[in-house]
Formats: sequence, structure tokens, C-alpha cells
Amino acid sequence: MSDSATYTAIVPAAGIGSRMAADRPKQYLPLAGSTVLEQTLSCLLANPAIERIIVATALHDDWFCQLPLAQHPRILQVQGGRERADSVLNALLQVNTEWVLVHDAARPCLHRADLAAVMAAGLHAGGAILASRVRDTMKRGDGQGAIATSVARDELWHALTPQCFATATLRQALAKALAAGVIITDEASAMEWAGFNPKLVEGRADNIKITRPEDLALAQFFLQKI
Repeated sequence: MSDSATYTAIVPAAGIGSRMAADRPKQYLPLAGSTVLEQTLSCLLANPAIERIIVATALHDDWFCQLPLAQHPRILQVQGGRERADSVLNALLQVNTEWVLVHDAARPCLHRADLAAVMAAGLHAGGAILASRVRDTMKRGDGQGAIATSVARDELWHALTPQCFATATLRQALAKALAAGVIITDEASAMEWAGFNPKLVEGRADNIKITRPEDLALAQFFLQKI
């Protein structure tokens, strides 16, 4: 990583996490003495090359302002959008650095070494994402609850975050993809649609995304090991 390279981190946090069946969005659930979102933001704040973190929240979010980190001078809150890609694009409009990272609000177990690795790879390759290799046998369903076929796991990866790209390039790719009605599942998918091939950076598999209630206990365990 170049000593002069600076980054902005975008954390889309406008989702409600309905599968958690909780009384609040999952990013505000308690975790290891704070909240899921605060754990996520703390890892990003620990990297001095990240000049600012932009958190995109829902329009009527009453939770973020209650967090102590909401007043941190390196954190900016912006309004999110209907979908993740809309939230990221809204945040991108506030980015002034040449490079940008996008990290899931509900991935609090990011290791600092993985963060540094994807930042360096993005800088040198023009775009990179953290990912982990698929280890299990993969099955494709038939739409009716049965197996249609087995899928070879060679070169199959789980896409993780952060994902790192040049700000202007990602902004253009996302805007054009959304205008074309393309379904964007992560930032890399917008870049792929635009003709780029982001680099895969193998990261730790414990960089989990909290999706279901049982994930909280797992994240608590992993955080104790970081």
C-alpha cells in the first residue's frame, strides 16, 4: 500500500435485517459490549489510511444518533436508499478520496490484516474484494426442494467485504448499472457488469455476516479471538 494513498470507507446500514426477528435492525443489536455496527466501525477506524467512514442509514433511523461513535469526527451519516446499491451510490457522492472501500454493516469480525491486504490489492490491481474459498460440496436445487445437480467447487468463492475500488470508476459503474436495471448484489457485480475483473483476495472465513440469530453468538466468539 502506498503511504500516500487515502481511502474512504462506505458502510451501507439502511437494512432492517428481517430474518433476525428482533426489535431493531440487526446492526444495532448488542454485541461484545457495544453493538454490531460499532464493532464494524471500530475496525475501520483503527486503520489510519481511512480518512472518513460514511454510514448510509435508513430515512427514519432513530438508532444511529444514539451511538457514541455517531459523533466521531471521521464518521459521516448520509441517507441510504431503497436497495444496498442505492445506499452505496448516495454515499459515493460524498467521497473525496481516490479510493473507496465498501464494507457490510453486519460484518463485525474483520481482521486488520485482511483489511490492509484488500486495500493494497485494490490499489495495485485497480479493484479487489475479500473472498473465501468454497469448502463444501455445492448443490443446485430444482426449485422444488430437491437436488438438480452437484456443482464443482473449483474456483468458487464466497464474496466478502470490504471491497475496494477507485472511487470514480465504482461510482460510474454503479450509476450505469442501476440506470440499466441491472440487479446489483455487491459492488464487484457492478464492476463485472462494466467489464472489469476485480482481484480476489483470500480472507479469513470468520469474517461472517450476521444474518440469523445464531450468528450473534458466533460473532461474539470470533471477536474474543481477534
